[in-house]
Amino acid sequence: MEKQKITGNTEGIRRTQLEAMEAWYALEIDQDAFLPKELCLMMAEATAALGREVAVFLSRSGDVLDIRIGENDRVASHLPRLRRGPQGLSRVRCIHTHPGGDWHLSGPDLSTLTALRLDAVCAIGVAADGGVTGISAAFHGEGGEPVLETASFRELPAAGWMEEILRSEERFKASAAEDGPEKALLVGTDSEESLDELAALAESAGAVVVGKILQKRQAADRAFYIGTGKVGEVALAAQNTDADLVIFDDELSGRQFRNLEDAIGVKVIDRTQLILDIFAQRAKTNEGKLQVLAAQLKYRSARLIGQGLLLSRLGGGIGTRGPGATKLEIDRRRIREQVNDVEKRLKVLEKERGMRRKNREKSEIPVVALVGYTNVGKSSLMNRLSGADVLVQDRLFATLDAVSRRVEGENGEYILVDTVGFINKLPHDLVEAFHSTLEEAALADVLLLVSDATDERLSEHQETVRDVLKTLGATEQKRIEVMNKCDLAPDTAARFPEAVPVSAVTGEGIERLAREIESAVRRTEKHYEVMIPYASYAAVDMLLKSARVLSRTDGAEGTAFSVAMQEADAKSLAARYRLRITETEI
Repeated sequence: MEKQKITGNTEGIRRTQLEAMEAWYALEIDQDAFLPKELCLMMAEATAALGREVAVFLSRSGDVLDIRIGENDRVASHLPRLRRGPQGLSRVRCIHTHPGGDWHLSGPDLSTLTALRLDAVCAIGVAADGGVTGISAAFHGEGGEPVLETASFRELPAAGWMEEILRSEERFKASAAEDGPEKALLVGTDSEESLDELAALAESAGAVVVGKILQKRQAADRAFYIGTGKVGEVALAAQNTDADLVIFDDELSGRQFRNLEDAIGVKVIDRTQLILDIFAQRAKTNEGKLQVLAAQLKYRSARLIGQGLLLSRLGGGIGTRGPGATKLEIDRRRIREQVNDVEKRLKVLEKERGMRRKNREKSEIPVVALVGYTNVGKSSLMNRLSGADVLVQDRLFATLDAVSRRVEGENGEYILVDTVGFINKLPHDLVEAFHSTLEEAALADVLLLVSDATDERLSEHQETVRDVLKTLGATEQKRIEVMNKCDLAPDTAARFPEAVPVSAVTGEGIERLAREIESAVRRTEKHYEVMIPYASYAAVDMLLKSARVLSRTDGAEGTAFSVAMQEADAKSLAARYRLRITETEI
């Protein structure tokens, strides 16, 4: 193991003095001791000998994490990057000296306490002869005001101050909860447009975006995603913006997570975790919740090795919601057991869904599925066409669970299905987990490909939708291109002559779209001629329920019908009443 060094301003200090201070790293400090007398004396002696501030960073477990030398009162402004808990403090306290005997905490000391979420900041006043003039400490208090304590050298190690740290953390968590949403710093290597979408996702999850950093790269760095040089800039930006988390625009490996969290010092999540978090918030049905859980478990299993904060979080904000891992010691075997259990439960629900689908297919009611990029207005369109009350919000993935409604058209009925919105870089685990829900699109008779006419990245988003549909095997159905929000883009019809321009808000174009849907649905029908004898007039009732009557002629022995109907209905009618039904050209 590499020997730990003294950091900070070591210029002009003899090697023997540095080695003497490096020995402090091996000190065994009682967890109940805020500041041992032995360490206090050594720091005071070193300060008097060097004429400079000395700072020691201690963990709650009593480990010496870092020893720094500063210029008079400047050591506090050169603090090392510290890992912060998802909602709590860094679990690190800073003990530093003040040459000249002033043992009061300075303004920068108190600012540092808040900026880095330290457990505490402690100042030791040191006289010219190395004597300790007094000791002061600051802890997080109510409303952002610090709690100040003082002690003499004789009162050390001030065990009560360790208890104050625990009380301080509870106050900090309560204050953080009242402060509102998490502050997110975004980092990507793709494009500004991709970061803009990531920002929309973060806001949809409930975060406030406090900054964006883009570093164009041909390929992601295997260890740090953005490379070691850029990590320092991200860490500084996170500190300056007081970010609670850093969100990366691509999937990270377990190694990248560990390295980035160690280097940046705040919670790190990636695009996939963010989307999983949104899905965890939006899932309302039992099946939806199980699908999210399956995706979360598979994602975390692949990144189990080397994970730090990721697997130790429980309810710690964005990227942690929904059922999932609850402690660091969880292993792959346990996750596999959970995945198997969830998949068994999903298979039961999928079987039930399949039975409902078979009943629907048996009745030959056509299915029309709304598909498109997320937040293009599918749910609003669903409400316009069906009179449904689907949740409508201006945010990504506002609705998650598939919703179906029966729509009565002028020439028959059909089932209208609103599916989950697609998105660029849709996580593979989500596509797999939601396959049973997404296949509603694959098994539909007609697809309404809904786009946002005002979208500046329209072509790219349409390509994403086509790619996802191809992945699902939804390539053969009749498609109707729909351009929503035409009220905000008056030139929609001219720009997209092949599409149906509509506005789910104003109702413009809805009647035309309804006609297009009915026309597309009728394409699955065939034309037949059948003569029903008066003696079998019960067959007429079944015919009228399952077919569109094009013409009827009453004769001497019965009524001749020309109808449009589904092939299965025609066969069923013929078999039940022993009728001769002849298919004709349309």
